Amino acid sequence: MSFTLDAIKPANANWQAQKILVYSVQGLGKTTFGATFEAPIIARTEDGAGALNVPTFPQLITTFADMEAVITALHGEHLFKTLVLDSLDWLEPIVWVKQIEAMPHSEKGREVKNIEDYGFGKGYHMALDWWRYLMGGLDSLRFRKGMTVVLVAHSEVKRYDSPETDPFDRYGIKLHRGAFALWQEWADMVLFCNYKTRIHSADVGFNKEIKRGEGSGERVIYTEERPAYLAKNRWGLPPEIYIGQDKTWAAFHRELSKATGGRYAVPECVKNTSTTSQKGAEKEKDK
Repeated sequence: MSFTLDAIKPANANWQAQKILVYSVQGLGKTTFGATFEAPIIARTEDGAGALNVPTFPQLITTFADMEAVITALHGEHLFKTLVLDSLDWLEPIVWVKQIEAMPHSEKGREVKNIEDYGFGKGYHMALDWWRYLMGGLDSLRFRKGMTVVLVAHSEVKRYDSPETDPFDRYGIKLHRGAFALWQEWADMVLFCNYKTRIHSADVGFNKEIKRGEGSGERVIYTEERPAYLAKNRWGLPPEIYIGQDKTWAAFHRELSKATGGRYAVPECVKNTSTTSQKGAEKEKDK
């Protein structure tokens, strides 16, 4: 029996397959990031991975049954170690359709054709049960098959009503707020990726100055929450990991391995990459 005093051990003694939610602005390479984890397979709700030489199911996920089929298939015999779901926010309307199929009439007996037809906020709340059902399937892949789960999502700017300050805008995951909160809690890491932007002031004459944002496509992963975005991690990662234009995202994998004391093994595709991103990170610190 595992619930005995003799069975007690440190909570971080064993490395568990991780639950990672990564979101970013459009076109930054978040699906490519997911594909840098060990032995990946991509399950697609959108056709955005066509340029990647990575195994994928040939059919897009267009129904809830399709998503169930993916999870069921991966419980079979295979060599995959990572499931990349691209993307979580495109899965959301599929979940809503499932809720409507399961309950085609509202409490007042009216036919439901849209998730909002149940009444104010009710449909979104009921759909959370289907999200939890999928979470159970993904957790089963982690525990039974040892698969890391990387969920890819798009970002959007949302209004944040803070109890301590006036409301302000911040980056968030492009999901309804209930689903947003649920997946945020479920994940071991919520990573926000964005392009590095530097603000420069320019004198335009007449004692006036304007500020311009400039960037060169250098990317950064943020791992801790700040007013401008939501993020978290459970391993004490640096709050900001400079990636630059490295397509292997090696700096992240090395930082995670370091933070976990080597319990996380750096993927083979990353081990022999150059230290370009590391040098870039050192230059960023000096600025």
